[in-house]
Amino acid sequence: MDKITILSLQQMKEEKKKITMLTAYDFPTAQILDHCGVDMLLVGDSVGNTMLGYENTLPVTMEEMVHHTKAVVKGRKRALVVADMPFMSYQVSVEEAKKNAGRLIKEGGAETVKVEGGENIETVIRAICEIDIPVMGHIGLTPQSIHRMGGYHVQGKEEKQREKLLADALAVERAGAFALVLEVIPVSLAQEITTLLKIPTIGIGAGLHCDGQVLVINDLLGISAEFRPKFIKRYVNLQDIIGKAVKDFISEVKEGKFPEEKHSFK
Repeated sequence: MDKITILSLQQMKEEKKKITMLTAYDFPTAQILDHCGVDMLLVGDSVGNTMLGYENTLPVTMEEMVHHTKAVVKGRKRALVVADMPFMSYQVSVEEAKKNAGRLIKEGGAETVKVEGGENIETVIRAICEIDIPVMGHIGLTPQSIHRMGGYHVQGKEEKQREKLLADALAVERAGAFALVLEVIPVSLAQEITTLLKIPTIGIGAGLHCDGQVLVINDLLGISAEFRPKFIKRYVNLQDIIGKAVKDFISEVKEGKFPEEKHSFK
C-alpha cells in the first residue's frame, strides 16, 4: 500500500472514500495498527489519561509528547503520523507555537501536528502552516478546554453554539489546516460542516457523515475500564482477556505448574 500523505487524504475526501485514524502511544501498537492498514496514527495528548494516569490531558508536557511520538514513528511505515500539541504549547504566543510544532516534527518525527480551537487560534494555525508544518484542527468538545466547558458534554446543540462551531470550522480551513476533527457534536451539524468544507473531517462522536472516523485505541480494544461514553464501540474486551491470562499465570506459579520441563534448559 502507498504511503499516506495529506494529499492522499484530500483525494480520499474528493473520491468519497472513508478515512481511518486511531491513537497510538508506543512502538508495538503503532506497528500493529500500521500493518492493519489504518490511514493515520494520532499520538494524542490522551496519552495522559490512557497511559500516564493523569486525570485529564492538561498535565501532558511537550517532552512526553516528543517521547511517545518518537516511539510511534519507529513503528509505522504507511500511516500518516499526527502529533497533538499539548496544553499551553501553542496558546502563549505564535512564536512559541511554531517552535513547539517544530519540535514534534524535528525531534519526534511526526509529519503533522494537531491543535484544538477555531477562530481563537486561526492566527496560530496559519503561522504554523506558513513554516510548512501541516496542521490538523479540532473543534467541538476540546478536552484542553474541559474546565470552561464544565465537563465532557455534547457541543453545538444550541443555535448560538452551532453558529460558533460553523464559524470555527471555516476559520480552521481558512487558516490552512489540512483536516479537522469534529468531536461530540450533533450528527446534523457534523454533516453540514463536512459538506461545507473542502478539507476532510474526522469524526469522534459526530456521526457517520464525516469523511473519516477516529477512536482512542484503548477504547476500541476494551482496556479503559471506567470511561465509556456513548460514541465508543468496543470491538473486543481485552481487559477481561488480559485479566484471565494474568490470573492463570499467578495460579500456575503458586501451584508449581509453571514453568514446566519444556520451558526449562538442560
